[in-house]
Amino acid sequence: MATTQVQTVNTGAEKAKLAASAVLVVAALAAFYLLGKQGALVQWAALLLGLAAAVALFFTSESGRQLVAFGRDAWREVKKVVWPARKEAIQITAYVFGFVLIMALFLWLTDKTLEWLFYDLILGWKK
Repeated sequence: MATTQVQTVNTGAEKAKLAASAVLVVAALAAFYLLGKQGALVQWAALLLGLAAAVALFFTSESGRQLVAFGRDAWREVKKVVWPARKEAIQITAYVFGFVLIMALFLWLTDKTLEWLFYDLILGWKK
């Protein structure tokens, strides 16, 4: 099956929207710090309004629309997943914990064996 790739060309308007969105984020952060003497309510209001404006502007761009489409597709795929039952999830989790415990013991024993072999037998460095 042949797939075709569609490439979108960013126009000047799209680039301007993305740049304006980035400028709004920076302006919101600057307003938050510059309005420190006005009180916390004014600071947070300026920050949240600036970020909301930046997000709204971003979602009007082609990149924003693609992000929304990706989110919809991802959600559609998540709804197709067959999730394990509680009992099965608990069993799988217990297997993972058991395997981790066994591997930890194995690695600890290997480390101590190599330590004994190199430091005590070969080099003769008694602790």
